[in-house]
Formats: sequence, structure tokens, C-alpha cells
Amino acid sequence: MAPDFTLPSSTGEMVSLSDFRGKSEVVLFFYPKDNTPGCTAQACAFRDSHEAFMEAGAEVIGISSDSEESHRQFARLWSLPFLLLSDSKGEVRARYGVSRTLGLFPGRVTYLIDRAGVVRHVFSSQLQTGRHVKEMLARLREVPGE
Repeated sequence: MAPDFTLPSSTGEMVSLSDFRGKSEVVLFFYPKDNTPGCTAQACAFRDSHEAFMEAGAEVIGISSDSEESHRQFARLWSLPFLLLSDSKGEVRARYGVSRTLGLFPGRVTYLIDRAGVVRHVFSSQLQTGRHVKEMLARLREVPGE
């Protein structure tokens, strides 16, 4: 089971993973930092495929330790249509076991969570930012429907 959480979003509301239970799959991606080259490329790849995720019945949610204001600016600058959540203390990152790269940089890991709250796939790669989207879209097609 995916650990539940409640975090503040870039839109100012509190969002819980359990809000989506029974309603949609969730593609949850942890990324190191707003407005850095790799994270921007990853977020824009999710943006560019957002319609495909929606058609497949999945919500995309990004999480980093950046502030809500940083997320608002990041989302506005790059026209990101999905939720960005602020895990300022890294507690949710820790609960999901997302380790640091080289002990320094927050890891880049994406989870596919089904409607029942079960983690169906995990993809981890600090450098292959675009592959996170490809992996999740491919695996999303394998998740059994309701």
C-alpha cells in the first residue's frame, strides 16, 4: 500500500493521497528542485503527456521540498497543469523510501498507484528524466480497471 499523506499544494489547498482512492490512478513523482534543468525537463515531459494521463484515468502529482510559492511560480512559468505539493521537511519522501543521490541530492523517483492505493510500479532515475513519463504511461495501460 502507498503511504497516505496530506501536503499543501501550489494552489493553496491541502491534498491527500486518499482523496484519489477509488477515483483514479495516481502518478506520483518526487523530484529534487523547482526550476533546475533536469526537474524542469521532467515536469515539462509530464505536462506534454498530461492529456494521455488524463485519458488513462490518472492524476499526476509532483512532490519536492520547495515551498508552495516556489511551486506556484514553477507551475506558472512552465504551464504545468498538475498538482505540485510541498514536502518541506522531507517526511513524505522518507516514508516512500526516496533516497538521496550520492548522499547529496534528493532522489528522482516516480510511483504508479492504483485506485485501491496499491503501488503498481516504481521507476527511479536521476538522469533519465523523460523516461519517467514513458515508464508510467506504459505501466498505466497494464493496471486493471475497476
